[in-house]
Amino acid sequence: MQPKTDTNFAAKFRFKQFSIFKAEVGMPVSTDGVMLGAWTEVKASDKVLDIGTGTGLLSLMLAQRYPNVAITALDIEPSAVEAASFNAEQSPWNERIAVQQADVLQFAQNKDDQIVFDSIICNPPYFISGEQAQSEERATARHCDSLDHRDLLIACERLLNPNGGASFILPTVEGEAFITMAETLSWKLTRLCRIRSTEKKPYSRLLFELTLTKDQAEYEEGFEEESLTIHGDHKGYSEAFVDLTHAFYLKM
Repeated sequence: MQPKTDTNFAAKFRFKQFSIFKAEVGMPVSTDGVMLGAWTEVKASDKVLDIGTGTGLLSLMLAQRYPNVAITALDIEPSAVEAASFNAEQSPWNERIAVQQADVLQFAQNKDDQIVFDSIICNPPYFISGEQAQSEERATARHCDSLDHRDLLIACERLLNPNGGASFILPTVEGEAFITMAETLSWKLTRLCRIRSTEKKPYSRLLFELTLTKDQAEYEEGFEEESLTIHGDHKGYSEAFVDLTHAFYLKM
């Protein structure tokens, strides 16, 4: 299928197996998003929920990695839903990605009892204070006023099956606070990856997976912990970063 001729849908980011059009919507394509989509693990035939899908990047990455997953991609912004729908239509996996306009809090509150997901992926808003972006769409994607972290966790619990997991990426300070809050709500940290740009910089991002816990004894062995440095010694990408993302970036 050829992309539409509307200039609003000119291809902005080309990956190995798909492209992102109209990439300015909400939270644009970023290294954070690519790392989350490449790092998240789901089971082969999971039903996956992508919360705050934006351009649909995470849904497309998981559809590429897992040929049998079915993905529901939610966003509250009409322009994001338009972009994500278009990006899915241009991809090889359109039949497995359903894009919906919805507030995830209302979606969770009003869900049919039959609607339950095996995995959740989310690049959540994280600004707690300070000046918001001038673009309303970008402010919604980036600022916690639009989606409180506690409310997000409660919605995820309602939407996730008892054995399911939810994966996120956040700046280190906000991520640690998010994990602490999650543990007070009966979630358990099962995977953690600390991200830094170079070996001389402090860790600035956390990739993490949370699992619902009903029996604490099941999690006595703790969680998987690793670290990742994006850039190597000679300003190029590190071997670990290339290993994580090479299935997507064109020049890796």
